[in-house]
Amino acid sequence: MTGKLASGDIDTYLLEKSRVVFQLPSERGFHVFYQICSGGRPDLNEMTLTTTDPYDFHFCSMGEIKVKSINDVEELEATDGSFDILGFEPAEKSGIWQVTAGLMHSGNMKFKNKQREEQAEADGTEASEKAGFMFGISGADFVKALCYPRVKVGADFVTKGQTCPQVSYGLGAICKSVFERLFNWIVTTVNRALSTDAPRNFFIGILDIAGFEIFDFNTFEQLCINYTNEKLQQFFNHHMFVLEQEEYRKEGIEWSMMDFGMDLAATLELIERPLGIMSILEEGRRFV
Repeated sequence: MTGKLASGDIDTYLLEKSRVVFQLPSERGFHVFYQICSGGRPDLNEMTLTTTDPYDFHFCSMGEIKVKSINDVEELEATDGSFDILGFEPAEKSGIWQVTAGLMHSGNMKFKNKQREEQAEADGTEASEKAGFMFGISGADFVKALCYPRVKVGADFVTKGQTCPQVSYGLGAICKSVFERLFNWIVTTVNRALSTDAPRNFFIGILDIAGFEIFDFNTFEQLCINYTNEKLQQFFNHHMFVLEQEEYRKEGIEWSMMDFGMDLAATLELIERPLGIMSILEEGRRFV
């Protein structure tokens, strides 16, 4: 069989955005944050106003900051070099690093209640100024948007006051959304670089699915991620292996039937069945 690679397409699903702003003790955030803090590129730290200590950034230091099998300096060079190989413009590369650093600085923003009020206000400006600069806006505008968001009511916009917990929640949501948009933009740009005009007659699909990750404490999001991953794994196994083996049997091909990991079917049933975990949580939510 002869052929020529025509193109390559990357698609994403289940991006764990929560790791941008929160990690369990045994988890690590996205590796790019620790690459920036690796000290391998002092010019990068200067451009992004970052230090070489991940503990200086709240969003990056809730869980593990080191992985024995990963050299963050080498990974930084590989990441930056990959952008060059894939044709990213210098301004695009700078934008990626700056937006990423903006998320790190955002985690250091602090808020307090105004005197005798529940209204939140900034408790210091250094972090917001750095974050705003990385995002291309002023720190004051960033804080104002968090503490006094404009909400559309009918045809008009009204300014809404926020408490400190509401501001904290809103900041986390914005940071997760910004990371997702940046990630998806990078994937789109990479796909554009890999695209050619050559005809496509066949394709090879590679599916990266992880199974259950078990921690001492599992968040609801982790449960949902585990559940979805395992459902996809079971679906993939059934259609690509179980049904394929059935075709072998029909055609009389000698084949030793194999079990491709349906052992978690009982766990999935526990989660999704009537009066299972999801059903109980849904019922409990209605009475909160």
